[in-house]
Amino acid sequence: MLPPSPGAVLLAALLTGAAQAAEPPPVPRCAATARFDLAAESPEGALGVCVSADEPTTFVFDSLLPPGAVEMLPDNRSIGVAQGDDFVTVNPRRGFLPGERVKVTVRFADGAAPASATFWLVGHGGLGARRVEVFRQPRPPDVLKKERDEAQAEARQCQEDKARLLAEREEPGGLMGAAWLEGAGVVAYKQLGLLMQQPANALRLDEARSYSYTPTGETHPASVAVRLLLKNPGAEPWTLAGAALVDSAGEQVELARWPLAPIPAKGAGAVVVGIKEERAQLGCPCTLKLWEATGPRTVTLGNVEFPVSQPAGP
Repeated sequence: MLPPSPGAVLLAALLTGAAQAAEPPPVPRCAATARFDLAAESPEGALGVCVSADEPTTFVFDSLLPPGAVEMLPDNRSIGVAQGDDFVTVNPRRGFLPGERVKVTVRFADGAAPASATFWLVGHGGLGARRVEVFRQPRPPDVLKKERDEAQAEARQCQEDKARLLAEREEPGGLMGAAWLEGAGVVAYKQLGLLMQQPANALRLDEARSYSYTPTGETHPASVAVRLLLKNPGAEPWTLAGAALVDSAGEQVELARWPLAPIPAKGAGAVVVGIKEERAQLGCPCTLKLWEATGPRTVTLGNVEFPVSQPAGP
């Protein structure tokens, strides 16, 4: 059974500097990006795209494709392919493992350069791209400059966020932990009893609660989280390595996570995942994905919702 003190549980689990999980193993090198420009190919001449087992990924091109445009190894049995006039859909089969790589080349019909595009389909436990747009011609210079400036600004923001988080780790309990402990806002929780479980899930759900934290004087949650009690029917322990949330509009974001401990074989255990700041304002019900460090065992839960609370007055 879940402990009766939701604020204290989540404080200890996710939003304090004291609850720091070990760094997960490196994930396969690939991108879940929605757009590629062929003028910016990787040094190896092929672009790595994250794909997930049993989840189709569609490549949409700005050029027509000839019949039989897709070239793969003749002994390929891991990837199903369907081609249209200007798109190709690949469907990794259930046995496609995280880290597994399959090379695919798509030829264009007009004979112009580049004559083809080559991709590495890289297995990932939960962050497979759904739609990838591929452009052969360079975009206008002003668009490229704008994207470059935005990327540089995002990189600077990431560095600032990293420095801030590292500084918070030096605080007793972290700044978010202080807010939860001192009651500078409202902590709300919701029992999740109607979650949709995929038949292929590696773990079975026992209980689930979602949480939200709204600071004093604000109208939207600054952080949300989910705590799950899971049972492992398998013969090997299961360790949480990553988590993502997909909202009702299709936006997918990675979550911070805190595995209490590996979930033992034939046993049970708890995990906590969540997100802070502006990305906490997702449109739910949402779908929650969990995956382990190495291997195909994943968990997908649908109909995840978060409680709505009114912030406390000053």
